[in-house]
Amino acid sequence: MINDSNPVILYDGVCGLCNRLVQFILKRDKRDRFRFASLQSDLANKLLQRHDRDPHDLDTVYVVVDYTQPTEHLLARSDAILFLLKELGGIWKLTALGKILPPMVRDSIYKLVARNRYRVFGKYDSCMLPEPKHRAKFLGE
Repeated sequence: MINDSNPVILYDGVCGLCNRLVQFILKRDKRDRFRFASLQSDLANKLLQRHDRDPHDLDTVYVVVDYTQPTEHLLARSDAILFLLKELGGIWKLTALGKILPPMVRDSIYKLVARNRYRVFGKYDSCMLPEPKHRAKFLGE
């Protein structure tokens, strides 16, 4: 069931690593919480502008928490990843221990991976299409 307040993951649609992250979440999202939009979409562009973020920055994964609600806000980089893993529940909740590292350290590691992601994980010519059973989870495509 699509709920306007479901967290929305904004990811680089042509990045091999980002697409693997999306597949990882789809497989483990037992509570059907997450929705997705590529950073290249109009929806992501509007959301990022609304939160004074650069819509051309494809090196950052974002989570829009409380999407369309008055409390809507963005989580970026390592905060976004830790939120995603915690929300998956189960063993993934243990990743919340990553919060003991200062954000500067976590984001430095994140930026190192982001800078090298195309070289290591590949880059697609266009955004990948979701499987038909998951299409309703993808917004603004």
